[in-house]
Amino acid sequence: MNRSVKVLLLFGTHISAIGIGFALGIYLLPILTAPDGPDVRMVRSTANAAQFTGNFRRDLADSDALHWGEGTLYIGTDNIAFEGRLAPGPDYRLYLSPEFTETEAGFEALRSQIRLTRRRSIPQSSGVKVSASSSPPPPTSRS
Repeated sequence: MNRSVKVLLLFGTHISAIGIGFALGIYLLPILTAPDGPDVRMVRSTANAAQFTGNFRRDLADSDALHWGEGTLYIGTDNIAFEGRLAPGPDYRLYLSPEFTETEAGFEALRSQIRLTRRRSIPQSSGVKVSASSSPPPPTSRS
């Protein structure tokens, strides 16, 4: 094998390994450094005082291997808690909608009515304090 081909091959494999390691680091570091979730008592307390509940299902139209959730969301006056499993990921945003939406197109159609709660990293089975500016929009009924 020609010397320049060897050098080019070594350079290509090393750059590829560095690129893959960098991409994995970007994806995994926030997961590895995520804060612990709240204890079970806090989630249960929020669940018991919940005014509204919502269910996360994997079988929705826009769910895929990277975007899914299974469990129950409990919404109270002062707290929101999720009990279940979410796809691994470093950062989640919780939006409160007055209507069920299953797809990104449906979300975009309701965007003006949807409220974003306080943004933060959310560990599995977690509770999130609701800030004054992120109160849920009035729902049509308790689910």
